[in-house]
Amino acid sequence: MKPPKTPDIKDYIPQDIPVIGPVEDSHLGLSVPEIIFTHGDKKKVLPFIPHIITKMLRSIYQVKRSYKSLEENRTLDKKELTPEIKEGLEKLVMELGVSQIGYTKVPRNFIFSNKVLLYDVAIVLTMAMRKSELKQAPSVATSKEVWRAYAELGSIVNRISAYLRDQGYAAQAGPALGGEVNYCLLAQKAGLGQIGHHGLLISKDCGPSQRIAAVFTNITNLVPTDNAEHHWITEFCENCRRCERTCPSRAIYHEKKSFKDGSIECIDFRRCAISFSESLGCSVCIKECTFFNGDYHKIKDSFYKNR
Repeated sequence: MKPPKTPDIKDYIPQDIPVIGPVEDSHLGLSVPEIIFTHGDKKKVLPFIPHIITKMLRSIYQVKRSYKSLEENRTLDKKELTPEIKEGLEKLVMELGVSQIGYTKVPRNFIFSNKVLLYDVAIVLTMAMRKSELKQAPSVATSKEVWRAYAELGSIVNRISAYLRDQGYAAQAGPALGGEVNYCLLAQKAGLGQIGHHGLLISKDCGPSQRIAAVFTNITNLVPTDNAEHHWITEFCENCRRCERTCPSRAIYHEKKSFKDGSIECIDFRRCAISFSESLGCSVCIKECTFFNGDYHKIKDSFYKNR
């Protein structure tokens, strides 16, 4: 059984268009369907397919739509965002159900080795997943919620990109499924949270229960939201490790792997794919995370009090 084909940006842009590529040490980027069907248990995938296939195909459709719309950028040359349009952008983002928005410059080592970008300014977005469904992990309800978030956030970044183009600005939608860059690293750099021991972004409002996407542009006056507000989470996670102890596949490394470019790897994605494929959305590490079950501010206060 082959995975649904995930579109590739290189199939949608002319070879003469300038692109921003990865660095020599960048990591390979694989879409969720590719990981599931390549490294997961195919027999255990099958019973869950009917429950999520519509949302999976919708997610892939949003990726394809994001690439097909790139041709609309050809005649757009505005580079500075007016206060009125920025206000309209942020209002639209919240109306569409986004939890957080941040702005940052994309380091080339965040770009996957098999991907390229057209623009290196990122509007980073997170969207909460529903806790009631995630509390049932692993389950059909959880998998449906995971794929709902992929599909809806994919639609959202396409709508935001369309809004920017309507105002005269070039944009490249980066849907939550797949993507050209490491979204967790990008969201962390943009000050939206900190990567936890399980390799997921932990934010104030959502803990680890969110999906991440981005819109890339060449707008020159978006002020980066980069900050170190959440760095304490790294030390907290080192002392907690509940996700590591409860992972069904034992996929979370006890000691993170470090690379030359300064990036880290928190999980063995091949092992993770086994549990993910058994329910098409495992999410046990989210359900068991201290930040999923507690209040961010109370956890932070207790952490500093007990140091």
